[in-house]
This record gives sequence, C-alpha cells and structure tokens, in this order.
Amino acid sequence: MRDVLNVCGVSKKFKNFSLNNVSFHIEENCITGFLGKNGAGKTTLIKILLGLLKNDSGEITFFSNKYQDDDSLIKNKIGVVLDDGFFYENLTLNEMKNVIAACYTSWDEEAYGEYLKKFQLNPKQSIGTLSKGMKLKYSLALALSHGADFLIMDEPTSGLDPEIRKELMDILNEFVQEEGKSAFFSTHITSDLERCADEIIIIDKGKIVEQAGKDDLIESYRLIKGSLDDLEKIKEVPFKILDQSRYSFIGITREFEAMQSLNSNIIMEKANLEDIFLTVVGE
Repeated sequence: MRDVLNVCGVSKKFKNFSLNNVSFHIEENCITGFLGKNGAGKTTLIKILLGLLKNDSGEITFFSNKYQDDDSLIKNKIGVVLDDGFFYENLTLNEMKNVIAACYTSWDEEAYGEYLKKFQLNPKQSIGTLSKGMKLKYSLALALSHGADFLIMDEPTSGLDPEIRKELMDILNEFVQEEGKSAFFSTHITSDLERCADEIIIIDKGKIVEQAGKDDLIESYRLIKGSLDDLEKIKEVPFKILDQSRYSFIGITREFEAMQSLNSNIIMEKANLEDIFLTVVGE
C-alpha cells in the first residue's frame, strides 16, 4: 500500500516549545487520528505540513513523491479543514467559494454543488450566520471539491455536538473507501477516533510517543481490578494505577499475561482509547 505522507525527522524550535525529530507515515485508504493534549504540538506540525510554518530540519514527502516537487499538483490533491475555518464572515458561501476555487486548477463546480445539497447548505447564506457544525460541513464541501486524495484536518470536531461529530465520522469513512483516499485529523476527543480511526499517532510534548493500528493498540492493554491484597501480589509487574480506595484498585497494563500468571484473582477488562492515551502521555 502506498504512503500518502511520510514525515522523517521533522523538528521546529520555538522559545518555549519544540517539535523534536517527529517521524511517521500514513498509508492510502486509512483514517489516521493524531492524538495529543492541547499544546502537545498537533497544530504546529499540521502548519508545517501545509507550508504555513517552515521546519528547522527533516523531510516531508507527499504521495510517495509521485508529483516530484510540483507544489501546484500536490496542493490540488490535499484538502484542508481547519478548526477556525478562516473565512470572511460577511461573504456568502458562494462568494467565499469563488475566492478559494481560484487557488485550485482542478476545481469541480459540479462536485461543489452536490456537496452543498448533500450537506443542506444554502449558497446565498452569509458565513457569519452559520453554526459551527454548518461551517465544518462547508469546509468539507470546499476541501472535497478539487479532487483531493488526502484530507488534513485540525481539531475538526472541537466544540461540536455528538450528532454532528458522528456525521463527520461517517463522511470520512465513506471518503476513504474510494481508491487512494486518506484522512489525517488531529483531536483530543478519543471517542471520535474509536469510532472511525484505522491508525493512531500519539504526540506528547513535541514527540511522537506511539504509532499503531487502533485495534492493535487497544488490544495490547488491559484494565486490571482487584483488592489491595491482589495489588501486593502483582507489584513486580509494570502497570499504572488509575484509581485506588481503601479496599480496591483499578490499573492498566501491557503486561497482563504476566500479571494473570502471578494472580488469577485479578479481573481483566479491555481498555478504551482514553485510558490508553492518558497512560501513554503520563497523566
């Protein structure tokens, strides 16, 4: 399967924050969730990918270098959805579309019209009157109307209600079913990634601390529950305590097989992505 993005050793230093030797890759027909706390470096990296910031070192390659260094072709193949939208609030949807469409050589007016109908958007409506969910749909309509093969989204579900977030996940799942399509979106909402992601990349304090298939990552951890007596019997096995009372504890570990062999009384349950995320970033 071909890579749509390869990031190798990317670093960027600021006064109070640094991206440190960031490396990962994203494959075709894959939804990749970019998970991190606020301030972990998600938006900084996305700005570097989009050419809005220049990295100090490292290399970024799109589409396995299929388009060589033709920035115009690469730009046409990337759809962008940003949290703030960066639209002129006083323009109508069609007026804003005219500004954006001029930036792409492969703009498809028919596709744009179909997306507006699908998302129930009025082209004559002022952008300033749109709800946050409608602005997201408008951003998607623009991003998908110039033949993009790769969607890059920065916190697209932040502040949205569960129904709109589920609708976005459904749109992404439909998008990546087409040959060669992929999506990459940053978020700190783990439930969205559990619903739709194929791959998870976790960033913390400017460093990539995990990249794995979502199902493999979830399967590699277990929640453990037991009494304080049980806790004493397993203390030699690495694990993290999530909660503890006077009588019992709840923890999480990757060493669940070794733990079970030491104490068969321990109760084990599958962990969710939020538990794993908080464990990986040390919270």
